[in-house]
Amino acid sequence: MENNTQPELLALPEPTESKSTVDMRQAKQKAAILEELKRMPIVEIACKKVGVGRTTYYRFLKIDSNFAKQADEALAEGVLLMNDMAETGLLQGIKAQEFPSIAFWLKHRHKKYSPKLEVTATVEHIPGVLTPEQEKLIRQAFELATKGISYDNKSESPTESDRQNGDRSGS
Repeated sequence: MENNTQPELLALPEPTESKSTVDMRQAKQKAAILEELKRMPIVEIACKKVGVGRTTYYRFLKIDSNFAKQADEALAEGVLLMNDMAETGLLQGIKAQEFPSIAFWLKHRHKKYSPKLEVTATVEHIPGVLTPEQEKLIRQAFELATKGISYDNKSESPTESDRQNGDRSGS
């Protein structure tokens, strides 16, 4: 018998987690992230609570369109919950006669107290002669504004009967 002196090659050990175990772990992580997003719609916080990195979360979104859709829905549900909680706090502040809460409510929910825009301006008319191009543009704009009724220099405006009869001459 021949003695083989070459060492026997050993195969690398099998990974301890099989593909199905990895899939199961990721499915649990995804479900946990979705639940956290429903309670607190902030990705960073949800990922920390579950123990998953944000990059993993975004990788899940990229490779799993179903998870991406569910994540969008969970975020929307979480935002609604936060809105309800914020409104509840606001109403509690109003009941407690806290002025900031009262002012906020009135400013955003009552027309009388809503912000108003005030415009102050000074208009100065500088008389001058229009260029032919400017005059043409003004005439075109005026015609468009009056739905095609043209005015000549002889009259200021058409009469009501002219408008009804479709007379565009202005006389």
